[in-house]
Amino acid sequence: MAYTVNKLAKLSGVSVRTLHFYDEIGLLKPAYYGENNYRYYEEAQFLMLQQILFFRELGFQLNDIQRIISSPDFDKVKALESHRKILKKNLNQTKMLLETVDKTITHLRGKEMMKLEETFHGFNAEKQKMYEDFLVDSGIDQNILQQSKEKTKTWTKEQWQEYKKHMDKIHDELASAIEHHLEPSDLAVQKIIKKHYQMIAKLWIPTKDSYIGLSQLYGSHPDFVKFYSDIHPKLLNFMTEAMKLFSEKELA
Repeated sequence: MAYTVNKLAKLSGVSVRTLHFYDEIGLLKPAYYGENNYRYYEEAQFLMLQQILFFRELGFQLNDIQRIISSPDFDKVKALESHRKILKKNLNQTKMLLETVDKTITHLRGKEMMKLEETFHGFNAEKQKMYEDFLVDSGIDQNILQQSKEKTKTWTKEQWQEYKKHMDKIHDELASAIEHHLEPSDLAVQKIIKKHYQMIAKLWIPTKDSYIGLSQLYGSHPDFVKFYSDIHPKLLNFMTEAMKLFSEKELA
């Protein structure tokens, strides 16, 4: 049985525009095109999209995924067995974190005291260190990190949610600009980027070099890459270029 791109998008949670993009770059081609030029997908494409999503969840970039799954010796079963090991490891960590949450709730309600050493049970120390090392290795000025901490130390949960809402709107506006075939240099796009700059300035005041550096940072860590790719497959490169142009013109 064949499914249209809209049906596949609904079943998988992957947007239609992302599926179109995967087709354009040769990552996931349809089983065939109908007379109306509609894309149709069958079981083989479903299983390949599943592989793509697994690799995306693990932080792989699209070009790396394409290289892996197009390799002549790529084995779906072996790949799934590898995914299973990683997911099982993550599941065990999630269980530990849930236990820590429950113990902490019980402790705060005064029902049962929790040992101090149990406070951080289940947290991935390796991943925390990885993020810290990444920021240092990327050349982020420690003064910037300190400045951001100072500016936000009194923020409430509601303030953070409001900040996120504004940033989400900016990202959606940039994705819409891509869909309307605008260029990063277009005035409308640069106005959106100015709003992005102003939001970043609520955390720390970027200079020309540090704002360009921020755009490069977005493209150098798999978590950022996945975040922006999930919004729109072309967003990261588009945004990086737009931020660079804004910096050179407005922050010189």
